[in-house]
Amino acid sequence: MQTRKKETTSLTLMNDSMLSTRHSCSLTQPYAGPDAGHGAGDENDLHGQGVALVEVVKPELKHPRRYQVVILNDDYTPMEFVIEVLLRFFGLNADAATQLMLQVHHHGRAGVGSYSKDVAETKAAMVVEYAQQHEHPLLCQAEPML
Repeated sequence: MQTRKKETTSLTLMNDSMLSTRHSCSLTQPYAGPDAGHGAGDENDLHGQGVALVEVVKPELKHPRRYQVVILNDDYTPMEFVIEVLLRFFGLNADAATQLMLQVHHHGRAGVGSYSKDVAETKAAMVVEYAQQHEHPLLCQAEPML
């Protein structure tokens, strides 16, 4: 009587962009026993001996971390300019922009949007560059959200 040997192996697959992905596979093959010779009954020869079952487990994916764009208060940038920045770069309406400008003014900072890391850093850099072009010291930065 033959028993079944279960063997677990780990494969590394490469996709087109050459990123490594690990898959866990479970292989089940007929097992002829330790005394079986190689040749017609070779365990690698599956003709007439059974079927190899492969179970592929997909890797767990995580959502990318979000970053908040924060505008910081200073004593020199006019409130109207902060509102203009909020309207231009963050697509806020006038009421929302005014509320956020007041939050920056009273609390020293305000989060104005949540984005992926690249988008948040780009928006913050665009705001700082725009402020410098208009000779205002307004600071804006991207911070990781908890």
